[in-house]
Amino acid sequence: MADIIDGKQVAASVTAAVKTAALALQQQRGVTTGLAVVIVGDDPASHTYVAAKSRMAKECGFNSVQHTLPAQTTQEELAALVRMLNDDDAIHGILVQLPLPGHLDPEPLIQAIRPEKDVDGLHVINAGKLATGDLATGLVSCTPAGAMVFVRQVHGADLSGLNAVVIGRSNLFGKPMAQLLLHANATVTITHSRTRDLPSFCRNADILVAAVGRPEMVKADWVKPGATVIDVGINRIPAPERGEGKTRLVGDVAFAECADLAAAITPVPGGVGPMTIAMLMANTVIAAHRASGLTPPTF
Repeated sequence: MADIIDGKQVAASVTAAVKTAALALQQQRGVTTGLAVVIVGDDPASHTYVAAKSRMAKECGFNSVQHTLPAQTTQEELAALVRMLNDDDAIHGILVQLPLPGHLDPEPLIQAIRPEKDVDGLHVINAGKLATGDLATGLVSCTPAGAMVFVRQVHGADLSGLNAVVIGRSNLFGKPMAQLLLHANATVTITHSRTRDLPSFCRNADILVAAVGRPEMVKADWVKPGATVIDVGINRIPAPERGEGKTRLVGDVAFAECADLAAAITPVPGGVGPMTIAMLMANTVIAAHRASGLTPPTF
């Protein structure tokens, strides 16, 4: 049976380190780490996520600022707010909560955020720095950064000699995850929904990362015995055993059967999910240290 990686426990340790770093910055330079979150419209899931981020920011000792805008907000109004936050020295991280209402185009807004304040790690400059191995000055997308914390806990910082397979090629996760693994000296294969004979690639993986958005797609016979399996999928499926109309969350990995083969595995929920907000806080305190001319902490 695999070791089950407790994402909540690891996230709590990251958050504790963020609190320590934020307090040290306050004591050394009189600087309070500032995070601004912008949300547009009434999407309930987005408001739940933003509330969790704001709570965590306050818990970390940040100056947490939330801008809640009506659904009819225009592109220019939102762009003007981003420009204002860019120019505010008290704000070190800017996050525009996605998805936006349909009439708004998120891409120009994301690219309008100054790269040094782009704590979501989505700006093309931060993506380019990651692609060229510049982890010292860029900011890394939060979910892959969190998944890498798990990988390092199991295998250490140097992945030389290990084969890593990433299922999924999204800009948000698959590509940056592959770059992080490559930076750590793993031999990396990126696969996706159109890969021919996908299971054969997966069976060669010492580190298998699934982020394709298909419920329980990765079966036991896809997993190399002793592999580390990181499940990034979050899928809601019917759960009639819980009652009519009820659902439950599952990942992209068939957890119960794969846990019998893997050496380490993340559950869903409770695996990668809690790390995303923790790494958002980490990115924000890193950005605040850089803005103050200090060497940032590592996570």
